[in-house]
Amino acid sequence: MNEEVWLVVPLYNEAAVIGEVVRQARAVFPNVVCVDDGSGDDSAQEAERAGAVVVRHPVNLGQGAALQTGFEYALAVPGMRWVVTFDADGQHQVQDVVAMLDKARTEQLDVVFGSRFLDDRTEAGVLKKLVLRAAVAYTNLTTSTKLTDAHNGLRVISRDVVSRVNITQNRMAHASELVAQIGALDVRYGESPVHVLYTDYSRSKGQSLWNAVNILVELMLR
Repeated sequence: MNEEVWLVVPLYNEAAVIGEVVRQARAVFPNVVCVDDGSGDDSAQEAERAGAVVVRHPVNLGQGAALQTGFEYALAVPGMRWVVTFDADGQHQVQDVVAMLDKARTEQLDVVFGSRFLDDRTEAGVLKKLVLRAAVAYTNLTTSTKLTDAHNGLRVISRDVVSRVNITQNRMAHASELVAQIGALDVRYGESPVHVLYTDYSRSKGQSLWNAVNILVELMLR
């Protein structure tokens, strides 16, 4: 059944880790498309060596644009039934994807959002948690959803929903835009606990308190 699943991975300057991320993912989910968003390093080549399909943006357009490109690629595959949005820096866990897909299939859900706040596996700073929770509260107030973690990049989305969303926010605000569009579709959704692994490497790539603050600011300005 994993043949019907496509992992969509936005990719930007992650040559140091993307090969291992793709290899670990493909051990369970053979279909991985990486959208190289104008990287200035060997990210695309490393992803291809690991067995991923690579689609390239000639310039950096942002994570939202990379996800939308990945959605369009996956929709062109006739047998695709599920898209998984998956980060390139190694912070997402393949076993969480397995659990999320099982939840979606068992409970007949159209979307499963990963949540860092449903268990205590994710080690984030107190201030970062407070800022992220504030962003979640704002998102819940302004969309037709009720979530515990609206800005986690790990999601399972059915083909039907992927075909009906259109991400136009290219930067951080794309996550809230996607939640808002899903909420407006009147589809069945749920959450599943996930372990986001913050490493020195992932923090250096933007998983900092300031990144969380930027999310909140973009939400209020969009």
